[in-house]
Amino acid sequence: MIVPMKKVSLIVLDSERKNALRKLRRLGLLHIEIKEGKGTRLLELKEQIASLEKGRFAVADKVTKGMVQKEADTQEALSIAGKIDSIQEEQKKCYADISAYRTELERIKAWGNLDPAEVAFLAEKGIVLSLHEMIPSEYDKLGESAKTIVLERTKDIVRFVLLDNGMANEEDKTSLERSRFKLPSVSTAELRKKLEEAGRQQQSLQEELGALAAYTESLERAISVLKKEVAFETYASGMGEEDLSEDSPRKVSVAYLVGFLPAEDLDKLQTMARENAWGLLAEDPTEEDDAPTKLQNNKFVSLVYPLTDFLGSVPGYVDADISGWFLIFIMIFVGIIFGDGGYGLLICGIAAAVMVKNRKEKKAIAPIAWLLLLFGAATVVWGTVTCSWFGLDPAVLPEWLRTLSVPVLSNVYSDKVWYPFWTGGEAGLTTSQNVQIFCFTVALIHLLIAHISGARGNRGSLKILGDIGSILELIGMYYVVLSMVVNGAVFGLDLVVSGIPVGTISIALVIIGFAVNFIFGNYEKSILQSVLDSLKDIVSMLLGVVNVFSDIVSYIRLWAVGLAGAAISSTVNEMVSPLLGHFIFIIFAVIVLVFGHGLNMILNVLSVIVHGIRLNTLEFSTHIGLSWSGHKYEPFEE
Repeated sequence: MIVPMKKVSLIVLDSERKNALRKLRRLGLLHIEIKEGKGTRLLELKEQIASLEKGRFAVADKVTKGMVQKEADTQEALSIAGKIDSIQEEQKKCYADISAYRTELERIKAWGNLDPAEVAFLAEKGIVLSLHEMIPSEYDKLGESAKTIVLERTKDIVRFVLLDNGMANEEDKTSLERSRFKLPSVSTAELRKKLEEAGRQQQSLQEELGALAAYTESLERAISVLKKEVAFETYASGMGEEDLSEDSPRKVSVAYLVGFLPAEDLDKLQTMARENAWGLLAEDPTEEDDAPTKLQNNKFVSLVYPLTDFLGSVPGYVDADISGWFLIFIMIFVGIIFGDGGYGLLICGIAAAVMVKNRKEKKAIAPIAWLLLLFGAATVVWGTVTCSWFGLDPAVLPEWLRTLSVPVLSNVYSDKVWYPFWTGGEAGLTTSQNVQIFCFTVALIHLLIAHISGARGNRGSLKILGDIGSILELIGMYYVVLSMVVNGAVFGLDLVVSGIPVGTISIALVIIGFAVNFIFGNYEKSILQSVLDSLKDIVSMLLGVVNVFSDIVSYIRLWAVGLAGAAISSTVNEMVSPLLGHFIFIIFAVIVLVFGHGLNMILNVLSVIVHGIRLNTLEFSTHIGLSWSGHKYEPFEE
């Protein structure tokens, strides 16, 4: 259920705002509705968190197995984060230097060992030398006045030394200036030495970072501490302010805030307010107040919380809590989508492994482990019903497994046609069609629960007749879907069974249900106003009939995805079966089996997220009027 909340307005002296917040944090019950703060302290805290997160990210991949973590308080962690940042800046410089040295060595590599100091020394003695690179055709055009010594000549380039450029004619001088090779700032040997030094420095910096990885947990704790400080400072600086000096002989300023807490805990806040002389106003929240949502259910229903938390799905405060139905039907959907008892056993095995690990570590068993166990059990049940085990042909399975299956849904009887008594043996249903009927029946039950739950909220109002109209419309449309999607010969719209015109009744239910919903669906104060509101929204009302049809048909995705998964597992088995007859290929066959079935299970997980969860959060939620627009109750606490 959704825990009833109280909206509270709290007023304190401005000078007491931080002290009041500390006491509220110790109380740990008030969800404060302040989203933004101000001030230099808040900016400083956010910058410190950014520094810590940057440092944690820098050393995260350097944490090795068995590394002993070192303790550091928040201030020490900030100092360590600063040191990490400094090391990273040095690393950037190192990388830049190494890149520059390598580029320069690559540039001068063709000239061998160069030393600009020697060239300068010769120039002082009157021997002016310069290095040049020129294409052969241009080199051959140089006149005799250009004194050169060729060091290397290929079909693409000529490398040569020029003796005293001043002796060449003007035309050659222009060409020689263009081809002059720029000497390095230091010798080749010096460049290699600098490259080695930079490499050693880089390695040393890496080792320093590796050593600081021992503070990863301390960095994470410091981030957590500072985030709580950010929340505190946000609330402290974001509280409303009021100057009451005009009504008082002395200067009086107050601060105030608005928040929410569970109604059952209001007395605790009232006691604290009396003890500290705070002003406190408590009232029931309205729809405009956007109160946070706190869910409270029994241990079984609470197992669905890891899934809804992962999705970030929170019902609004005024909405219905569908956690129980969500859990029950997601189990059914998982079972049908995975569709294989063997996969179910593997899921149960994973859940058992998590449980054993939790027990060894002397921890409480994680809710996700119980949830996986339920999903695995549901998959085993559906695999037993349909006789699906690792995609194997039912003929090779033990007789007792085939016996446990339900004939009309079992793969054992996939070639059999089932003839309902009203067809007289003229039209029948295949096993695949029976599974489709099962999926549509699940859809009917699921959506009926949604409308019945919605009708409960309209008790005492004529609007409940609109819910009853929707229920009639849903039941009638269920038969229309069977006729149009599954088998029109078996579920004809003109079908009469024992004198009962089933098809005609289904059409009548759709029409009557639409009419009743049209009249009472928007009821607030009067029937006339409800009809007028429906007329204003006539297009949506008519489309609503189509939506009922499409919502029921949408559940066929369970059959389709389950069929696709079964086809993949069967194909993997067929690929591997020829290899199993040769000893040399057995290891390869095992690898293919593990990879193929593993990939299939991953695809099934994605299908559950895309399809199974959709049926709860879209189709079911639409029919119950749930928009998932709420936000979670998060009390300000230590």
